[in-house]
Parts: sequence; C-alpha cells; structure tokens
Amino acid sequence: MQSVFIAGTGMTRFGKHLDRGLKSLAAEAITEAIKDAGIDASQLQAAYMGNAAAGVMTGQVLIPGQVALRGMGIGRIPVVNVENACATSATAFQQAVQMIALGAYDIVLVAGYEKLHSRDKARTFSVFHGAVDLEAIDDVLAMLQANLARNGSEADLAEAGRSRSLFMDLYAGMARDFMAEYGVTQRDFAAVAAKNSFHGSLNPKAQFQEVLTVEQVLAAPVIVDPMTRPMCAPIGDGAAALVLVSDKAAQRLGLRDKVRVLSSVLASGWDYAPDDTDKKARLIPTVAAQAYDAAGVGPTEVDVVELHDAGAPAELICYEHLGLAAEGEAVSLLKSGATQLGGRVPVNPSGGLLRKGHPIGASGAAQLVELADQLRGRCGARQVEGARIALAENGGGWIGDDAAAIVISVLQMG
Repeated sequence: MQSVFIAGTGMTRFGKHLDRGLKSLAAEAITEAIKDAGIDASQLQAAYMGNAAAGVMTGQVLIPGQVALRGMGIGRIPVVNVENACATSATAFQQAVQMIALGAYDIVLVAGYEKLHSRDKARTFSVFHGAVDLEAIDDVLAMLQANLARNGSEADLAEAGRSRSLFMDLYAGMARDFMAEYGVTQRDFAAVAAKNSFHGSLNPKAQFQEVLTVEQVLAAPVIVDPMTRPMCAPIGDGAAALVLVSDKAAQRLGLRDKVRVLSSVLASGWDYAPDDTDKKARLIPTVAAQAYDAAGVGPTEVDVVELHDAGAPAELICYEHLGLAAEGEAVSLLKSGATQLGGRVPVNPSGGLLRKGHPIGASGAAQLVELADQLRGRCGARQVEGARIALAENGGGWIGDDAAAIVISVLQMG
C-alpha cells in the first residue's frame, strides 16, 4: 500500500453566489488547489468530483464533474462523479485515497462543489427532503411525532421540508432526547453556536463572520424546538478542492509542505435491533474506532477536529461518539473550553457548518481543506498552535435511526 498525502488545497468563500454557476465555483477552488500543489493540470491522473444537488437545483445531471473540468480545459483522465448526501465530497476523498493507496494513481484531484441558493426555497429544501427514504416518509414523520410527544414538545411537521429543512427536525429530535437523558439544556446548544461563531469570525471564507453571544443565539427565532436559527447550519454555495499524491509522486515533485492521510473510512448505516442499547455500537462510534485503529492513534492524540455540526446539538453528541468526551460528559468538555481555540482540542475552528456554511456537496472537502491548512500552519488568527493530528467527521442522509453515510478521516503533518 502506498502512503497518501494532501499536496494542495483550494476553496471559495461559502455563501450566496446567485450570480455564479457551478463551473465558476469549482474552477476557483480547483485552480487554487493545483497551484498550491505546485503542479500543472496536465499531471492529474484522475478526478473524483463531488456534487449532490445539481440535478435538482440546475438540472445538470449525469456528468457534472466532466462539465466542470472541461470548462477548465481538463479532459482525457478518468472522472468519477460522486453523490452521497452531505458526505459527498468526503466520500470522493476516501475513494481517491484508496485508489492511490492501492497503486492505481499517483496524482488525483478531489473536489466538492454545490449551489443551493435559489429564489425558490421549496426547491432547495427538496434536496434535503430527498436525503431520507421517501418510500418510508410516513415512518420518518411518525418517528418525529413520537419524539415530540415523548418529550412534551410541539412542532408543525407539515412545515418540515417546506419552510425548513427536514433535517432540522431530525436534529431537533436528537437534541430533545439528549436533553432528556443527560440534563443538557438549550443554553448548552447555544454555547456551541456561540463558540463556532467566534471561530467563523476569524475565517475569511466563512459564510457568516459575526460573533454571537449565547444570549443572542437564544433570542433568535426558533426554527424547531429547541433549535434557534443560529443553531442550524445555513444553506450555501461554494467549492473546495484537494490534490492528493502518493509518496512516490511527492518525492518526484519535491513536495515538502504536505499532509499525510493516516486513515479514511467510509461506511453506511444499518438497522439496529430494538433491544440494542449499546451506544458504542452505533454508526459514528463504530467508524471512529475503525479510523483510529487504521491511523494508529487514539482520540487523546487528536489536536484539532472538524465535525458535522449541521445542527448545534450534533457537535455535543459527536464529542462523545468520537471519544473526545466520556458518555454524559460532552457539556463538561464544552464548558471547560477544551473545544475552543486555545483549548486542548479545538473543534470546528473554521466556524463549522454552522458559520462556514453548508453547500452539502462541498462540505466534506472543506473540512479537509481546513484541517490540512491547520496542520500546515496556514490559518492565521484561528491557527491551532502545534497541531499535528487532525480528524474530520462528515455524515449524510438519514435512514431508520441514524445517518445513511459517514466518512471519518485522520490526518497527520509530515
């Protein structure tokens, strides 16, 4: 097996780009990544192109990757189009890593690019609505209704997928159960959003750069109990790209400022038995254990994390699922300051999905761009000093009781 390195990174600012097309956004990030790697586009041997929503949002189906690359004059090479919900470009990354590790290629492009903003909000929300089993949508709504009743809460589920993303209802359900089991409060979720707003204020490519207090987060409009607007990741447009190389190519090219991929694990969810209460056997803890094992490191060795905070409650829950905190200790970890810049293990120094934005096909690649740049000491005011080991967790879709897809990757400097 060949070693795999990140040699170059590139990213647009995430936000509302109504005046730009997918090709323009992809080209900006890809051009930056190729330049950063110090190579010419003609040296690329393959491309893994992640896009989740173009078919719905723009009508571009079947060949979005080829379209984006041909617009840049890149052809001939194999182009693999990847769609895997919010884990789309993390999946593209994992597939590219495996192909290099197996010796198929030495220099590969990975890109995630998305346009979600539209004057027709129903179209945008339909993208998220389609990330569940639509033949079982009545079961999903019944599950949400049971959660509301169990936790003594109310929400108009008829608006789920219409005036708001269905996934905010799913995250809100997780939040209510988490609150009931561990005594977590709405204020704790607000503290996550406030922390990430501070991080995002230091990121020039983040969609939102205003620093929010806990009180401001709590005072914002409620999207679905207990989540206020700043606790929900905003939709966005944008692109992120990486150039991956084998050790052999890195030596041939004389690359020094590179980041090693220690592991990248892709998995899908499964049906849990009704009596299965072992939380460590759930999707994220299982994949995290595999990623740590393959990387040869443990959670205490991780210096910086980018995780999938599409809803603020997800960050607290993931603290435990990733082994950063023991069961029931997520809030204590947050309150200790450990996950803020300057703490023991800063989480979402980019601002996370909550502030950086969530153009779903680009989100996974953007996490990896942030972490590679952190390990290379390129992040300026939000730099995690001395970072050597980084972890990215990116999930997507929902079936039954858990995410449909997840990718967890571990990176190391040098």
